[in-house]
Amino acid sequence: MDSELAQKAITAAISGNWKDAIKYNKLILSKNPKDVDALNRLAKAYCEEDSIDKAKKLSQKVVAIDPFNSIAQKALKKYRKIRNGENDPSGPARAEMFIEESGKTKIVKLLNLGAEDVIANLDYGDEVQISPHGHRVSIVTKNSKYIGRLPDDLSSRLKKLIACGNCYQAIVKSIEPKEVTIFIRETKRAEDLADVASFSTEKIDYISFTPPQLVSSKDSPSSSDFTED
Repeated sequence: MDSELAQKAITAAISGNWKDAIKYNKLILSKNPKDVDALNRLAKAYCEEDSIDKAKKLSQKVVAIDPFNSIAQKALKKYRKIRNGENDPSGPARAEMFIEESGKTKIVKLLNLGAEDVIANLDYGDEVQISPHGHRVSIVTKNSKYIGRLPDDLSSRLKKLIACGNCYQAIVKSIEPKEVTIFIRETKRAEDLADVASFSTEKIDYISFTPPQLVSSKDSPSSSDFTED
């Protein structure tokens, strides 16, 4: 029964139905007051309903139970900023983070989303990690919890660019039922790729190229070495 209530609470949160999220998490806590997952979910729901004091008390309770709970710690920092009159770092005040630059930024819808409880705990503006492995590139939380993966063509391209020395930042741009969109920005470009854009302006994202480490310095790649597949 508790697992069913948890699923209902998570679904309500993902759908932005905070009143139902509050109801279901309270039912869980009436049976187990120390369920930290339900406490975190309830705190988030109260925060979304602008009941910051209630949210803060719940997050403090989580930290008392689990001092290293990163979700509660992050929430408490957020509440302190709100109380001090500072801008919420996960809110619209950081819209400038999403300014697009041709060839340097990309908005991507993730595929094969992870666990719903992980998705439900994401916030607009959260920085997430790019994790290349195998033939794919996954997007994970700072605690290495799987969120979703990039499309295969973009994964292939980014894996090669990262291997050549490029660096990227990924930020959650939007969260909807069964859809997470992230904003990827190039933060460092390798010297050998000075004239190579990270992202194509065309619909086809994958561009093959020979990594610089496989050729001599005099043959370092340039934009002319890139061909669309």
